[in-house]
This record gives sequence, C-alpha cells and structure tokens, in this order.
Amino acid sequence: MTSLATLLRRINDRVAIVVGLVLLACVAFTLIEIAARRLGGSLGGVDEISGYVMAVTTSWGISYALTEQAHVRIDLLRQRLVPFGRAIFDILSMLCLSGTAIVVAWRGWGVLEKTLSTGASANTPLETPLWIPQSLWWAGWVWFALSASILLISALTNFLASDYKSVDAIAGARGEA
Repeated sequence: MTSLATLLRRINDRVAIVVGLVLLACVAFTLIEIAARRLGGSLGGVDEISGYVMAVTTSWGISYALTEQAHVRIDLLRQRLVPFGRAIFDILSMLCLSGTAIVVAWRGWGVLEKTLSTGASANTPLETPLWIPQSLWWAGWVWFALSASILLISALTNFLASDYKSVDAIAGARGEA
C-alpha cells in the first residue's frame, strides 16, 4: 500500500476512535436521561442531541469504513477475474464512490450555507443553532470525499504502474473470513 494510503488509514483509525468515544458519551447521556426519568426528572433534549450525534458520527465514520474496506460491495464477478480485471473493477468502484462523496459534500455546503445565511435554529425546546451540527456533518462528508479521492488517485497510480496487488490493498473488496 502506498505511503499516502497508509497515512490516510492511520488518520482514519484515530477518527474512528474519536467517533467511538462520542457515541459512548451519547450512550452515557441517554442512560442518564433514562435514570432521570425513572426518578421523575428529565435532562431534556437527549433525542435531539443523539440525532445530531448519529448524523455527525456517520459522516465521519464512513471514511474509516472506506480505509478498512468495510463498505458493502457485490463482488461476485470481481472474484472470478484475473488481477488486472479486479483492479479495473476496484478503480471503477472508487471512482463512483469518490464521485458520490464529492457530490454529497458539494450539495451539503448549499444546505449549510443557507443555514448560515438565515441563522436557522431547530424548532425544538433546545433551539439548537443548526449551523453547529450541520458544520460537523458537512466536515465529515468533505473528509470522506477527500479520503475517497486520495485512495482513488493512489489506486490509479498503482494501476498505471501495473501493481495490481497494491490496487487491491488500497481499493479492493475485503473477502469473507
């Protein structure tokens, strides 16, 4: 695997740890809310905050899934091909994935920009300024688009060098164990 792809994997490993810690904090917050309700009280806003946390952690977590080759792919045909053919499918897969991530990040900016210009806040008791969760969500999509594009370029570079084993290490599908 190229050094850039290896660096990206290390960064996404750390991102995944942060995402996991945020999810654990959300679980703790939810458990405290459940206990508070049993005692006749409530913290309020747990459902709203957990929704934001899920959106944000998902947008950041998909980059980790990408570098760990954990995205779902139907590779019935790919498995039957020679390394050159598998590399073609891997490049095509990365091209589609990075293209989709770029479009979502691009369109997500429009949503965030509108929120920033209007100063929108959630129609909830917390009245959360929506630019906060949307900024974190959008940044995750930008990171995913960047990660996918870096892996695509790394895979293409290795493909052009006829290093199909490296293409598989960067963009291939993880088989069942």
